[in-house]
Amino acid sequence: MQTGVSTGTTSGEKPKVAQRIGVPREVFPGEKRVATVPEVVEKLIKLGFAVSVETGAGDAANFSDESYRAVGATVVPDAAQLWASSDIVFKVSVPTAEEVSLMREGGTLIGFIWPAQNPELMQQLTAKKATVLAIDALPRMLSRAQKMDALTSQAGVAGYRAVIEAANAFGRFFNGQITAAGKVPPAKVFIAGAGVAGLAAIGTAAGLGAIVRANDTRAEVADQVVSLGGEFVKVDYEEEGSGGGGYAKVMSEGFQQAQREMYAKQAREVDVIITTALIPGKPAPKLITAEMVQSMKPGSVIVDMAAERGGNCELTEPGQTVVKHGVTIVGYTDLASRLAKQSSTLYATNLFRLAEELCKTKDGVINVNMEDDAIRGLTVTKDGTITWPAPAPKLPAAAPPAAKPAAAPQAKKGHGHGGASEPMAGNKLAIMFGVAALMFWYVGANAPSVFLAHFTVFVLACFVGYMVVWNVTPALHTPLMSVTNAISSIIAIGALVQIAPPLSGTVPPNEAIRWLAVVGIVLTAVNMFGGFAVTQRMLTMFRK
Repeated sequence: MQTGVSTGTTSGEKPKVAQRIGVPREVFPGEKRVATVPEVVEKLIKLGFAVSVETGAGDAANFSDESYRAVGATVVPDAAQLWASSDIVFKVSVPTAEEVSLMREGGTLIGFIWPAQNPELMQQLTAKKATVLAIDALPRMLSRAQKMDALTSQAGVAGYRAVIEAANAFGRFFNGQITAAGKVPPAKVFIAGAGVAGLAAIGTAAGLGAIVRANDTRAEVADQVVSLGGEFVKVDYEEEGSGGGGYAKVMSEGFQQAQREMYAKQAREVDVIITTALIPGKPAPKLITAEMVQSMKPGSVIVDMAAERGGNCELTEPGQTVVKHGVTIVGYTDLASRLAKQSSTLYATNLFRLAEELCKTKDGVINVNMEDDAIRGLTVTKDGTITWPAPAPKLPAAAPPAAKPAAAPQAKKGHGHGGASEPMAGNKLAIMFGVAALMFWYVGANAPSVFLAHFTVFVLACFVGYMVVWNVTPALHTPLMSVTNAISSIIAIGALVQIAPPLSGTVPPNEAIRWLAVVGIVLTAVNMFGGFAVTQRMLTMFRK
């Protein structure tokens, strides 16, 4: 059965037939996402593909069948017809055994597979002689693979949603307020794990006005936490925690003990805890014990983002929200799906970027190039043969350290005319001070006493001003200079003297000088008010 459209040919060549991408409706309970959206369908068609969408596939994410038809997609009435007619299937959740049975033999499947956790699924796919690209197996250390990294895009959505769920379950504002009815203190939020999801949660909670603290075993994320408005809480134990692929590694028992003590302290102090800790291929580590939950203030909230893998909290019930010891524990496993329109759009873009890599000729026919490190890492089965796990990608060799330039030979004392040594620099400094002292003596001996007094004040002002600016942090230089500029507008007093009525017995100023003084007052007023306004705006940027 021909499922695509002809892409044209030249004389003597067999015409190519564009492959058809099928997008079924997700059947996993609670899954609201869809694998592609109308905006991306247009781009896939421009790559040469034909696109079919099962009716109702985008309803839960607010994408109607009509919106898919409007951009050129074909809406198929049922799943069996879609799977049978599609050369390539885009999916979100792991396919069920029933869906695999509907798949055409030799077809291609792209989506989340988790091959390590689903060995039976892998056998079913090989029986279909399928080529499967698992988006979760993408080698994330490759910089060019970031545009295809669906794990990152979905984790960012989940981190944002975790804070929203916490705010919904929490009994008061996140931000502090002072009202006529009383003062409301800001909520204190602690986030365990500062990966993609954790950083998204930090930014969201800080944006809502909470006091945010975070911890991670990887010391290098401390600056990222601070840049998003959080405070990095360090474990009092020295050990590096970076693992492969952007994940943390399993830490030593000594580190874990110190970490538990820190978590116990935070549990007693904060109002909300959000946990994100996961280790590939292993159950989620238990970070929050029942005793820690019991020590939390009544009304506190825990959002366990690792609930799908058993949870970071001992009392988490996956998929449920429970209240234990007065603490609400949110264990939802579908956080990204709870923002279906946003997460679907991001996921569809990830798959489109992958389609670009697979179809560089833009003729609607994919080429699974096993020589490409990114594509090889994604491919878990090829034409019915299991190719997972992939070999480690070939990372570019580190550049050799640049050779240090040879130090210039120092000139010896008393020889030649270049490269003076330190004593020569000291001599020059003494000469400069001597010349300056002579100049001051000359000015003092010949200038009027009034000039000398003003000149002394001028020199001291320059010195004091320099020292003041030198000791101010560079970030505050702009507001400092603007307010200094405003204060310096005291010259307006001189202009006011010129336009004031003359005292008895004094000569009135020239009319031209009077009008110049008026213009000077106007410009000085602009300088004064503008300087203070700029200072105020700049200083508000440094306040939380």
